[in-house]
Amino acid sequence: MTTALFTWVGESLFGIFEGAGQFTFLVRSTIQWLGRRSIEGRQTLVQIVRIGIDSMPVVLLTSFFTGMVLALEMGQTSQHFFNEPLFIGTVVSFAIVMELGPVMTAIVVAGRAGAAIAAELGTMRVTEQVDALYTLGTDPVRYLVIPRVLAFLAVLPFLTVMADFSGIIGGYFVAASKMHVPPNVYWHDIIDNMLPRHFWHGYLKTYVFATSVSFICCYKGITTRGGAEGVGRSTTAAVVMSMVSVLVLDYFATAVLNALGIT
Repeated sequence: MTTALFTWVGESLFGIFEGAGQFTFLVRSTIQWLGRRSIEGRQTLVQIVRIGIDSMPVVLLTSFFTGMVLALEMGQTSQHFFNEPLFIGTVVSFAIVMELGPVMTAIVVAGRAGAAIAAELGTMRVTEQVDALYTLGTDPVRYLVIPRVLAFLAVLPFLTVMADFSGIIGGYFVAASKMHVPPNVYWHDIIDNMLPRHFWHGYLKTYVFATSVSFICCYKGITTRGGAEGVGRSTTAAVVMSMVSVLVLDYFATAVLNALGIT
């Protein structure tokens, strides 16, 4: 019993350290290739369309209804305490721009595009297409990983800005239709209180999320083992790890930005 326990602990620790080493090697290789300015332009554009353009409808829809829920809850809460809806525009805009916009967008894109990346690369691994690239003298990191990482870095900030607008507009519809807040009051709440540093607080975090999600999904895909079942496991692990990393990194990124005065 004791031997089996120590064996299990040892194998688990070995797997963790092995995975950390492989992930570090992937990041290092990516940085080295980027330093050589060796980029697959066509593949990068293809991934920008797949990750960014194709993800836009679900991102906008998610953010729109998030803003609606925020406005509804804030309106009802302020009516309960103050007998009238107050500062709905301020609360919705701050919550969307500084936190929910970047986080929700990263999670939605990880669930949609991140899963597709992990499944695609995982299928290429188990069908030996990745090994074929080595045979043809092409580095898989340059051809497969870098375009996806660059695409994430290019489109996630853009999607976040679009999500911010969508969420604020969703909040406006609820504030105007359900809470009977005059349009000029809603928009003036935003204009009078929202400063550029509040926007940058949320916008800069998108680069942290894009880097994390893209590397995790590429890593889980390109290290897939075990045939079709392994592809399913890698895809699930990639999505779960990406979502958890977004929530964990959100705290640390917020703490760093607050320390720098970007809050």
